[in-house]
Amino acid sequence: MENQTTTTRTALKWGVIIGVINILYSTGIMVSGQIGNQTLGYITYLIIGVGLYLAMSDFKKENQGFMTYGQGLGLGVMKSVIVGIISGFFSFAYIKFIDPTISDQLMKKAIEEMEKKGTPDEQIEQAMEITKMFMTPGALFVIAVFGTLFIGLIISLIMAAILKKEKSVFE
Repeated sequence: MENQTTTTRTALKWGVIIGVINILYSTGIMVSGQIGNQTLGYITYLIIGVGLYLAMSDFKKENQGFMTYGQGLGLGVMKSVIVGIISGFFSFAYIKFIDPTISDQLMKKAIEEMEKKGTPDEQIEQAMEITKMFMTPGALFVIAVFGTLFIGLIISLIMAAILKKEKSVFE
């Protein structure tokens, strides 16, 4: 039997690569004071999508051009979990040890957005009380992991369907 790579090995490789890219990108956003900029936040989704494409393409190349839908989906989910864990640990460490004001900056940005929309003060206060619970480093870690997993799952469902190429029963 020929030496074929596994989805786990490919997911680990590309998960670490994209995780490091996410760390560099996130650091740039935080250092430049652009935390909370939604447009820049959407670029993270693009990074995840490109990473999924590259991971699936790499897997296919290593497996003579073949990848089942299940392999692609599994690869995408595993890669997304790895990226989420790496990004989550980075966010936790950054907020806990490097710049604890990030949570306050995000809260301030959220208040500004609600005030622009004309949200009543009572609703802003209620929203901020709830939001504070999710602004701890631990909560942000969990949000990073599950958020990345969710986005990765959605993109993987689509990308695996597009990139799949199964072996013929006659091969």
